[in-house]
Amino acid sequence: MTIVELIRAFGRDLPVGILITDASIERPGPIIVYANSAFGRLVGRDPDEIIGQSPRFMQGKETRQATLDAFHRALRAGERFHGYLTNYRGDGTKYRAEIDCRPLRNVCGEIEGFISFEREVARRIGRPFESRGGRYEAISISNDLLGDALRSLGVFSSGDANSRPPQSAALF
Repeated sequence: MTIVELIRAFGRDLPVGILITDASIERPGPIIVYANSAFGRLVGRDPDEIIGQSPRFMQGKETRQATLDAFHRALRAGERFHGYLTNYRGDGTKYRAEIDCRPLRNVCGEIEGFISFEREVARRIGRPFESRGGRYEAISISNDLLGDALRSLGVFSSGDANSRPPQSAALF
């Protein structure tokens, strides 16, 4: 069983968007090899329709280049990226996405692809919390057991990137 098959089996009904790409980070890549239904709802497209495309299709005029550059540097270095981007749905409406992207490594430690967990967030009203979300909060919260498993892996937890090694997942 490959990692994509495993994620397809367990992540299909998860309320968090899951996207898997190949390892190419230079244009036109990375190329999407899997997207769950929650990701399809987030971007307003059928998941089968976006297989074979680059996640760049979600970018638009308010997508910050500085954040994209940081994202690219993290992927190039084989590190985790956790951040927020303004993206666009299929109908052109913009939304704010929290993205937690990690390399998928084979048993030799080589990067075989990337897995990204994504959810829509909204700016908090008032003073930002000191918690992991800072000035953003998730649009919807899930209490399912698989969501607990993702929280235990530190998905959507910013933490101090310098105080711990990059998070990655091994391919089977």
